[in-house]
Amino acid sequence: MIPQLQKEFSIDNPMAVPRLDKIVINMGVGDAIHNIKELDTAKKELSLITGQWPTIKRAKKSISAFKLRKGQAIACSVTLRRSRMYEFLDRLFNVVLPRVRDFRGLNPGSFDGNGNYTLGMKDQLVFPEIDYTKVEKSRGMNITIVTTAQDDKQGYSLLKKLGMPFSEEA
Repeated sequence: MIPQLQKEFSIDNPMAVPRLDKIVINMGVGDAIHNIKELDTAKKELSLITGQWPTIKRAKKSISAFKLRKGQAIACSVTLRRSRMYEFLDRLFNVVLPRVRDFRGLNPGSFDGNGNYTLGMKDQLVFPEIDYTKVEKSRGMNITIVTTAQDDKQGYSLLKKLGMPFSEEA
């Protein structure tokens, strides 16, 4: 894969070829404002999905319309690197995404301009690790794939070669 990317982007140094850096999975729990136990169940589910214990993210500022105070716990997040990152990516491409209803491929326009890709999942039930009989509430999550690519074209090519199922409408 590295020689193909080197040739495609005419990069001389093999260490300058784009590669995966990390995967960040974030699960926002807005109900944690009223019931902090919601955050505990979200942490358990996220740890089952990733195999790693999540960190709690807190509100950066107060928003009175949402009854949110600065410093209040509202989300949990996991950063995967190295072998866990590749295992998660393999499960995402080959097991999870085919289980999504009416899946026709991922939107190639979801890059951020720096070669990083973010996709949103509407619920956690598509992951085989989650027992749907024990789930009280469906929660979505954001999955950000961070690469060392310089631009979206390099990031797209890298993820395509890794097996990411993009839709053909570019």
